[in-house]
Amino acid sequence: MGVKTRSCDPLQIFFTSGTTGEPKMTEQTHASYGLASVITGKYWLDLTPSDVHWNLSDTGWAKSAWSSVFAPWIQGACVFVHHTPKFNPERVLETYPISTFCAAPTAYRMLVLENLTKYNLSSIRHCVSGGEPLNPEVIDQWLDATGTEIREGYGQTETVLLCASFRCLPNKPGSMGKPAPGMDVRVIDTDCREVDPGVEGDIAIRVSPERPVGLFSCYVNEPKKTAATYRGDYYLTGDRAYRDDDGYLWFVGRSDDIILSAGYRIGPFEVESALLEHPAVVESAVVSSPHTTRGEVVKAFVVLRGDYESVNKDALTAELQQMVKDVTAPYKYPRKVQFVESLPKTISGKIRRIDLRRREWDKQQ
Repeated sequence: MGVKTRSCDPLQIFFTSGTTGEPKMTEQTHASYGLASVITGKYWLDLTPSDVHWNLSDTGWAKSAWSSVFAPWIQGACVFVHHTPKFNPERVLETYPISTFCAAPTAYRMLVLENLTKYNLSSIRHCVSGGEPLNPEVIDQWLDATGTEIREGYGQTETVLLCASFRCLPNKPGSMGKPAPGMDVRVIDTDCREVDPGVEGDIAIRVSPERPVGLFSCYVNEPKKTAATYRGDYYLTGDRAYRDDDGYLWFVGRSDDIILSAGYRIGPFEVESALLEHPAVVESAVVSSPHTTRGEVVKAFVVLRGDYESVNKDALTAELQQMVKDVTAPYKYPRKVQFVESLPKTISGKIRRIDLRRREWDKQQ
């Protein structure tokens, strides 16, 4: 028996990932969340009734609502579910002939470490990634091995899909793509003015005169934090990006993650992507570290492949620093490098840079 609800009644509450602080309870209403999932299912996931779709997101993450419930339900696609105690790349690659695949960047990074030529992946016709930016190097490796491009999507627990590399668009590896239909996504400055192409700013969603579908109603019992997400006529995602001349958005980093070193603004993702180009690096996380004269400098925490763990670390550090200088800019290289066995992550697989940053700055106390 159905329950009578109002459009403004709560539909679901998900916790945010907590990458920059403690998780918050995010409330969505009945009014628009399901409706907005049409864009996700039809245009980003590209689902049809003949597809078998596998989304690796854990059910505690809002991405499961996107890709395991609303989108395939609306499109009539079959959802494949497979429970394992922990992520096993070999098991994923050999489990079932699915046609569409959605996974977090961490999963793709582990999958490309396998010998992909051993597996029959011919049934896969479409792959997407979301949750955090995926390094272009991983996208290229997956394409070389499978012949399938990974299309990135961007959204939050507080929203639905905001922008993506839709299949109707030329794919620019590393880009967030273009705004989703119905979403007025802009890159703005502190005065709510849209910045020029190539200029970094805050990712913002225009909410006036018409509020877009799928935007959260509030953080439960936290009115001040809810109000802090708005500036003028815009909802602020808390992320920084720039727009290129073709209208594609490029992620720079969380506002809290930006490193200010000797007057330069440095986004961690660009440095992490450069580090990943070195064959020794499995994963990396870049944060600020205190410095007496520069205020703060770039520090990289690096996870090595098994066959590189015994190499000369001083020589490898110099190689990594030079690679970042060559790929990005001389001032962006990590002046500090620490090799670690693993990186702290949220339950959804996102790197908790805040833990690493606190560790660095607490040393100064």
